[in-house]
Amino acid sequence: MKKTPLFLLLTLTILASCGHATHSHEESGSNENTESAAQSDHHDDADEIVIPAHVAKEAHIAASSITPGDFHGVLKTSGKVLSAIGDESTVVATVAGVVSLNRKFTDGTSVAKGAPLFTISTSKLADGDVSSRASIAYNTAKAEFERAEKLIADKIITEKEYLAAKADLENARLAYEAVGAKTAKGISISSPASGFVVGCNVKDGDYVEVGQPLMTITQNRNLYLRAEVPERDYHALGQITSAKFKPSYSDRVYDLSQLNGRLVSYGKSASATSSFIPVTFEFSNTSGIVPGSFAEIFLIKGKRENVISIPVAALIEEQGVYSVFIKEDDVHYRKQEVTTGDSDGDFIEIIDGVKPGDNVVTEGAIRVKLASASSAIPAHNHNH
Repeated sequence: MKKTPLFLLLTLTILASCGHATHSHEESGSNENTESAAQSDHHDDADEIVIPAHVAKEAHIAASSITPGDFHGVLKTSGKVLSAIGDESTVVATVAGVVSLNRKFTDGTSVAKGAPLFTISTSKLADGDVSSRASIAYNTAKAEFERAEKLIADKIITEKEYLAAKADLENARLAYEAVGAKTAKGISISSPASGFVVGCNVKDGDYVEVGQPLMTITQNRNLYLRAEVPERDYHALGQITSAKFKPSYSDRVYDLSQLNGRLVSYGKSASATSSFIPVTFEFSNTSGIVPGSFAEIFLIKGKRENVISIPVAALIEEQGVYSVFIKEDDVHYRKQEVTTGDSDGDFIEIIDGVKPGDNVVTEGAIRVKLASASSAIPAHNHNH
């Protein structure tokens, strides 16, 4: 039967506390005293944590032997994910009036090119319906031009008057077409491109002016990652080759080397209003990354060799002190304080505390920590 997390926690705590306890068996004629004493002599360290192999397996606790290898220098900073230039389109109001949404739009809603998005009603404006006025102006200019065509043939009007009538018709036509498609409810505003909604700026009943942005649509093919680097790290910008980042809405770390990422540019100086220097990358958005989100960024610098590193998940932090758990045999674990170095979001450099060949817990370290906490339970005796 599958154990619940609470049952598993209790199992770890009880077993670990027994590992810390002192057992006294006083049964006559038994060899248990001799065996217990031998085990106690072999593992009498107060920092020992005892977790039976079958419990460790059920708790998904796993350890790996540490081998030095290549590790990139890392410059940790923050920044933002942005839509790439050319991938965004803005939908604007073609007339002034009261807007209504054709359907509910949320960020990420898919829209097709030419699909109706908004309707703007101008029927209650003081100047009258915009579409009707544009239609009247166009039809009037068209009639005047047709009359001018007949009069110029008989040389009744001048060439100048004819050209003026033609210009009036063109202007009226452009104004009529700019208003947009007329529906029973008003002027229809359509999507200029296919893509995804990244921001709707209005709601039903809002009054809008001509040219006011209503919505932003992104094709979402490429994104920018812009890191803000402090001035003190300017000397390291020339060493940057790639980056990893962790969005504010997720614990996942994205690697630009796996997203067709490339370094676009980095600033040569800070601006007058900021003490940070921008570093910009471009990458393919193949993982549903949200444009506009803030991110923790790990800028990758030159490669270093023979570095001891472990997964970030293997590290335990307590009041600013970092530790790992070392597995000494099938059932015994030991807590080891370490000194850390650079981190790329996935792995972290260990400067001191771990040596090659150490069997470090790389999965389930937090569960070992729960077991180690049981050392505060007083020792007990079993008297038979």
